[in-house]
Amino acid sequence: MTDDRGTDRDGVGRRRLDALPADLQERLDAVQQGSGTPSHLLLEAVLSVGKGLELPQVLRRIVEAAVVVVDAEYGALGVVGDGTRLSEFLTVGIGPEQHAAIGRLPAGHGILGELIRHPEPLRLAELSDHPSSYGFPPNHPPMHSFLGVPIRVRDKVFGNLYLTEKRGGGAFDAGDETVLSTLAVAAGVAIENARLYEEARYRQRWLVANGEIIASLLPGADEVQVLRMIVDHALRILAADMGVIAVPSDDGGSLRVVLASGVDAEAHRDLVLPREGSFVGAALDAGKPVITLDAEHDPRITAGPPRWMGLGPAVAVPMITGERVRGVLLLARLHRGEPFTEAETSPMLTFAGQAALAMELAEQRQAAEQFALLEERDRIARDLHDLAIQRLFATGMTLQSAVRFVDHPEASERLLRAVDDLDETIKIIRSTIFGLRAHDTRRTGRGLRVRTVNAVEQAARVLGFTPSLHMEGLIDTDVPAEIAEHVVAVLVEALSNTARHAHADAAAVSLIVRGGRLALTVTDNGVGMAPDSRRSGLSNLAKRAMSVGGGLTVDVPEQGGTCLVWSAPLPTD
Repeated sequence: MTDDRGTDRDGVGRRRLDALPADLQERLDAVQQGSGTPSHLLLEAVLSVGKGLELPQVLRRIVEAAVVVVDAEYGALGVVGDGTRLSEFLTVGIGPEQHAAIGRLPAGHGILGELIRHPEPLRLAELSDHPSSYGFPPNHPPMHSFLGVPIRVRDKVFGNLYLTEKRGGGAFDAGDETVLSTLAVAAGVAIENARLYEEARYRQRWLVANGEIIASLLPGADEVQVLRMIVDHALRILAADMGVIAVPSDDGGSLRVVLASGVDAEAHRDLVLPREGSFVGAALDAGKPVITLDAEHDPRITAGPPRWMGLGPAVAVPMITGERVRGVLLLARLHRGEPFTEAETSPMLTFAGQAALAMELAEQRQAAEQFALLEERDRIARDLHDLAIQRLFATGMTLQSAVRFVDHPEASERLLRAVDDLDETIKIIRSTIFGLRAHDTRRTGRGLRVRTVNAVEQAARVLGFTPSLHMEGLIDTDVPAEIAEHVVAVLVEALSNTARHAHADAAAVSLIVRGGRLALTVTDNGVGMAPDSRRSGLSNLAKRAMSVGGGLTVDVPEQGGTCLVWSAPLPTD
């Protein structure tokens, strides 16, 4: 009697078999002739592992199919990472409670490492008899029979299939080894397809992100805004938990974190790290992406305060433009997060280049704006000298010559007073011209005005907003270098206190030189000074004021917040 369903099944199976690669068809034909495994069961297993395009799903299907085709109680797939370590370990047959009781997943020692070091099929009737076996961790289920085969993708070992405990209490035989080796070939094809799909998908995401960043660069977006956009895109595309951008110092011996976002961002923000002994420094030296599976215990991280607690996989990519490395982009995931793959990180080098380009364009824009400002100051100084001073001088001469025609004593006195006022005005204008033409300070960016602007811009990166700035008077002309150094230090400390303690969303800076005195005022709308707050910083600011004969006051305005005023007398000469 003919079984129609069996005939239909064989026909469908033959058609499915014809759709597979030729080498895989040959293996399946050989298995059907020499293995006790039903041909339709193996065919269904082979087809099932190639159904999905998401790599995690494909890997899970491979393990589940392997357990079925060789009738094993437990199965696992170990993905080989750096050297002989396992970067992933997927299991079947062990529940979540057992996983938690066993603890950390294996790293690739013992029998697992044996298959990594010697990627050939391995069959054991008793695991404990092998020289590489050294037992199981506490709470691990007992295992005796073992079968392992490597999975190759393009002739390179991707990982290994591990099967234990043949159901019925027997050992795995040669037929099981042939069946599992055949499934491993199909798994290699499925993994390669999943990888190609994953790479194409990530390339598309990075291209879209690059397009958005370039679009923001064209109208001249703020550098901090562009860098934050770069970190946000990277966090979203790679499903990372923390992102950091660090830039090298002028001497290249250290790096400063200019932007941090995500988990534990506060622990990294504004850190200054040595180039040697930090993960970002390792990427800077390598000039290419650097990956770790466990950032908390990575031996390359030896300097700085503890800040990697709870973080596992991480990748650091140098931001390169031309031949210059402008900084490092670092991404990290929490412990037990998925390791960063080559498909994820290979486009990051180009993406990080956008960050470098953003920084370079911002620097060029700043230089162009500074140059335009200097040219405008030259023009103003020239006009003041050629027009204003000459006309004032001529007017003074006319008034002085007119005095001899005036007989009234009071009128003569008023004319002479007007001539003196014009002389004083000419002195003020000449002093202004001298300030405008002080190229040695302005062109090198060392004038107090420029240094004040730079200090406020640097503080904006930490504050999350840009404080308003008002400057008045002959700041670069009348303020000596010693007092200028104090002013910059006080401003940096005051804005740093605002960022750390005030919880403000607005701040204002005022620097005024008038009447032989300098006054620096920093106000914010934060929570004000706590009664028990540390005053060491304010004490230092007060000492700076006393050293130049000035003073310091810190008040709480009626509308709230804090108002700090640092003042100092200026030389009259």
